[in-house]
Amino acid sequence: MSKFVKPLLVIAFIALTSFTVLMLKPKPTLYIIGDSTVRNGAGTGSNGQWGWGSFMAQYFDTTRISVQNLAMGGRSSRTFITEGRWDKIMANLKKGDYVIMQFGHNDSGPLDDTARARGTIKGIDTESKEIYNPITKKQEVVYSYGWYMRKYINDAKSKGATPIVCSLIPRNQWEGSKVKRASGDYGKWAQEVAQSEGAYFIDLNNLIADEYDKMGSEKVAPLFHGDHTHTGEAGAKMNVAIVVEQLKKINGLDLKKYMK
Repeated sequence: MSKFVKPLLVIAFIALTSFTVLMLKPKPTLYIIGDSTVRNGAGTGSNGQWGWGSFMAQYFDTTRISVQNLAMGGRSSRTFITEGRWDKIMANLKKGDYVIMQFGHNDSGPLDDTARARGTIKGIDTESKEIYNPITKKQEVVYSYGWYMRKYINDAKSKGATPIVCSLIPRNQWEGSKVKRASGDYGKWAQEVAQSEGAYFIDLNNLIADEYDKMGSEKVAPLFHGDHTHTGEAGAKMNVAIVVEQLKKINGLDLKKYMK
């Protein structure tokens, strides 16, 4: 064999091996978690209600990144964890993945009622309370909204994933000519937790509310379907467009490189 041919074969082998390794490297996943305003029902709009996460995949090159909307209607920051949904994500979460989270709509309910038992302690402190959960029929220690949100953020970071916190979308509730905001509770708490834990934050509550204020209550009403909380298709598409636009603007967030 020529003394020139052998080195060329080695180089070719190394190049082929490197290419194969790159091809076998699993693509990152964008996980979306939250409540029915993020994914309603099966996420198909069969009841006329849509969550914004159901339209997220269309903004991304899904040959390069997987988009999984695993939000579930009726869940709070607490019950998404206690039902084991977060553990299933954590079992597959890997370095290079992303987690967008939006909770708050269902966190204000009772801690131990017989209908849902999904509430969390208001605020972001370390306060906790032991209760008997009539749904699971077990004792349970319930924490604050902030405690659960910190868990999502820090769990994601522990796997090398990037957490992104969204404040909850506003309801179709008005105070005069202005839509009601969550600036004094869950919207504020989501921002405070994101900042304290070093997570990216999208102030979705205020961003959407700004648009609603410009439109006025009569034009906003058709964006909702069935009640004042759940958006129809047009409302969900408007909301996801705002999320995506904000993702593009966040300095240091490389998720934008996977967008179409």
